[in-house]
Amino acid sequence: MKREIIITSDGSTTIHLPAWNEQYHSKHGAIQEAYHVFIKHGLEYVSLEKIAVLEIGFGTGLNCFITYLESNKEIEYVGVEAYPVAGEEINKLNYVSELKAEDNSSVFNKIHKVSWETRHQIQENFYLTKRQQFFKDIEDVEAFNLIYFDAFGARVQPELWTEEIFEKMFKALKSGGVLVTYAAKGSVRRAMEAVGFLVERLPGPPGKREMLRAIKN
Repeated sequence: MKREIIITSDGSTTIHLPAWNEQYHSKHGAIQEAYHVFIKHGLEYVSLEKIAVLEIGFGTGLNCFITYLESNKEIEYVGVEAYPVAGEEINKLNYVSELKAEDNSSVFNKIHKVSWETRHQIQENFYLTKRQQFFKDIEDVEAFNLIYFDAFGARVQPELWTEEIFEKMFKALKSGGVLVTYAAKGSVRRAMEAVGFLVERLPGPPGKREMLRAIKN
């Protein structure tokens, strides 16, 4: 499938799939979306000194990198990705410069260069495990405090937004755990609620009216 690097509305890059008319991040602003959905309503919402994060759709590593930049807590980060992004595409992304994070460019590079299926210490208090895995094969039980659900949209991959998948997410979270996603479709909310999540609608990032946050009571 053809893939293109494009500039989103906030100046940051993402990967565009023309055949699906779908992007890895919002075309209205990749960095803006990451901060609004996953940091503001996810990372900053979880009031723990040590947080275990599961990212569904590791992709470009943007959410992981921003989590590193914005957290002063101990982070155990697990990123799941069925089809890892190629190194030549990573090299064309402008997140380091757009985030004015040149002092941490080595961290961004390390995030992508460390091996898969192994736990790595990226920096003090930040640990990363990248797993090449289909979402349907996730079997973690009460392992995470926070899930970034950043899969491709239900329009192009509806099988990633089903009760079956959200039941796996519910099981993977510890009691009181939180899942955040850019999505806000009624069918997605109902699938979350059907497996036991308490779901709230929140204002969405630029270009989207709403997003969802789900809590495991």
